[in-house]
Amino acid sequence: MGYRMNVLLVLALLACSLALVDSQHRARKLFMDLERAQTRSKELDIQWKQLQLDQLQLAKASMIDLKARRDLGMMTASADRTVYLTMPPLAARRQDASLAAAAGQAGVPLAGQGRVPLLAPEAAEIRP
Repeated sequence: MGYRMNVLLVLALLACSLALVDSQHRARKLFMDLERAQTRSKELDIQWKQLQLDQLQLAKASMIDLKARRDLGMMTASADRTVYLTMPPLAARRQDASLAAAAGQAGVPLAGQGRVPLLAPEAAEIRP
């Protein structure tokens, strides 16, 4: 009976030692995963702050103006490039009504006496 008890205790000791080794291995593995996740989180935080700085820089009016002129070829509207088209009274009233309806204000003239400013290109063809 004593021999069986010793064998049983040795088997229990082996099972407990294997469970301890497995538990330590899992703990090390989880700790390494945690360290990797924290490092990635710090990298993403730095990247987020850099993107916020870039957004602030690009949102400045001077930067928007520079990009519009350089990349899109846009230029400031000037009096010599602005053409006013005069509409017949009926067409002006229709436009005023449609603009007011779009703005949610019926009966409020928005275009003003049928004159609508348009920016004309150099070789614009204006049809009646």
